[in-house]
Amino acid sequence: MKWLKPVIFGLAMLLAVAVLSLVVVKPSSSQKSGAIYYFWGQGCAHCARVDEVFSQNGWWEQYPIEKKEIYADRSGVLFFNQLLDDLDYPKLARGVPTMVIGNQVLSGDQPIIDEFVKLADEFLAKQSVLTLDQDSAKTATPEEAPVASSPAKSNAIGIPDLPIQLHPADFDSGLTLAAVIGGSLVDAINPCAFAVLIILMATVMVGGDRQRALMSGLAFSASVFISYLLMGLGLYHALSISGLSSVLFKVVGWLAIILALLNFKDFFWYGKGFLMEVPQAWRPKMKALLMSVTSPMGAFAVGFMVSLILLPCTSGPYVVILSMLAKNTQPVQAVLYLILYNLIFVSPMVLISLAVYKGFKPETAETIRQKHLKNLHLVAGIVLLAMGVLVLSGTL
Repeated sequence: MKWLKPVIFGLAMLLAVAVLSLVVVKPSSSQKSGAIYYFWGQGCAHCARVDEVFSQNGWWEQYPIEKKEIYADRSGVLFFNQLLDDLDYPKLARGVPTMVIGNQVLSGDQPIIDEFVKLADEFLAKQSVLTLDQDSAKTATPEEAPVASSPAKSNAIGIPDLPIQLHPADFDSGLTLAAVIGGSLVDAINPCAFAVLIILMATVMVGGDRQRALMSGLAFSASVFISYLLMGLGLYHALSISGLSSVLFKVVGWLAIILALLNFKDFFWYGKGFLMEVPQAWRPKMKALLMSVTSPMGAFAVGFMVSLILLPCTSGPYVVILSMLAKNTQPVQAVLYLILYNLIFVSPMVLISLAVYKGFKPETAETIRQKHLKNLHLVAGIVLLAMGVLVLSGTL
């Protein structure tokens, strides 16, 4: 039956490629939406001029314009950059005031004032025709002819065939929570993290002091939690400032797919080629660090250093989740999600510490870890593949 594993692996790869081709080539219709968007900034003199002219002519009321402030409102600037990324509008040419009408971009007060009415009327007229064509195909009879609504009054304000992948107000927070939990569970069952804690507990238990072993395990878990949370907040801040483009977000999606495939490889052919674990060259140093621990304070200090060593095998899901949060959430939401993520991440460490305190032997834990090592890689691969597909489809 040696031929069975390669066959299953090949089928899994074909399935992944098929799903990705459907996802990438055919965007979901739920992503196709739009409006006439006006981007402005507090204290912008040119924006004030546009506002004055539009108010005098009653255009704010006459046309379905969605206004977004981008100086103080982070969600506004995220949406602004995402929309212009989708339109391939040059980054160096971006600024306020900017008006986006369908796939037309007007930048600067004078172009907006001069060309808005003409472009808006054309855009809304086209939307009215598209809407009426769809309605008439469903409801019109030979005796009934649909009556076109006035462009200025039209509610059909979608941008046809333009996938808008980011709108913080409409983002599914339930899906965000599910992604955070899924990613953190992948990290939590990571074989590297299990191995590290088992070595630590075995070292501390040499003296037979269960109380000290428990405190050392909890101190180590707290240290890992703090260090990963701080690293996550730093990367989140960097990604937020840079303004995560759609291209970079696609790269993150493909990264998740690649990590998934590597985990599948470790399930079918463990030990061959690149391992999704701590590099072999780093392991002696990590083991020496862990075996030097003699107290809870030592475990806490070592936790910070070991967190850096663990990054190669635990950072994949974290980077995907951080990219998603930087693109779709506000800072307060992101902090709460990161706290939840890291609590789940360290929960097995806490449970193993409690189990050893109650008499569970570290050697038994290591035997269980080795027995289920391949299955852990399989679960991680499945979750990462799902996350990658969701990112590439624009669902996350």
